[in-house]
Parts: sequence; structure tokens; C-alpha cells
Amino acid sequence: MADADPDRASLPVLVSACLLGRECRYDGSQNRDRALERELEAAGMRAVSFCPEEHGGLGTPRPPAWIEKASAAAVLDGRDRVVTDAGADVTAQFLKGAEGALAACRTHGIELAFLKERSPSCGSCHTHVGNALASGPGVTTALLRRNGIEVRPVEGRRE
Repeated sequence: MADADPDRASLPVLVSACLLGRECRYDGSQNRDRALERELEAAGMRAVSFCPEEHGGLGTPRPPAWIEKASAAAVLDGRDRVVTDAGADVTAQFLKGAEGALAACRTHGIELAFLKERSPSCGSCHTHVGNALASGPGVTTALLRRNGIEVRPVEGRRE
């Protein structure tokens, strides 16, 4: 990450809560990324913690879920679903979580997000489709990008 930019200093950024150490992953664990925390601090950015899946009403722990067939864009457009490993439809919860993330960005004036890569909500370059890793964003990332929010992927668990 570059040195602090005076125009971005102390600007809030959205960050996946699991990357900040909150135990909100589907399996009840976290992906704390201390390197990201240091990078944000050095750049003068303030993390606004957010977990779309919990915000959408899913508990922790919760069953693993993935986009059923196509893509996050198809989910947003009502042409696909998000399902659990048992086949339960959790599309409404994923959409509510994505809308909550967008609302948080609007409330805090956020234009940049650092989200957990490979998540069906937060994935940026890769997500899960049909229980397999696939290229493309998760539901929250797709909605944020549609609304002009820059999303950067973070794998997590760096020291």
C-alpha cells in the first residue's frame, strides 16, 4: 500500500469483519489480517467493520453456501440463487447483507472496500459457484461495484 495520501487521510474504508478478527466466518472462525491493519493505519484509513452474511440475518456458525449456477450478477438480477450445502435458499439473506454493505458505504462516505477473497459475499476475483471455486465476485462485491465502490481483495491471515 502506498504512503498516506493527504486526500484519503482518515477516510473510512469498508473491511470484512473477519479480516479484523471478528469470528463471523461460516465456521465461526476469523481471518484476521494484521498486515492489512498496518497498511490501513499507515495510509491514514479508518476501517469500518462489516459482515454481510451476519447483517443479512445468517447466524454464526452457519452452513457453507455458494452461488447456485451462474454468477453474483445473476443473483442481483434475480436469475440465480445462493444456496447452502443442504440446498436451502439463502438468497434473501445474501441480498440483504449486500444492501447493508452498500448502505454502510453511503452512510460513512466510503468509496473503497477491502473484502475477503473467495467468499460468496465478499470475494472479489474469485467466489464459489456450484460448490467450486470460480472466477468472479461475490454478491456484496458485485453490488458495491455496480454502485461505484472500489473493492480490493484480501486473502486474510497475514501477520
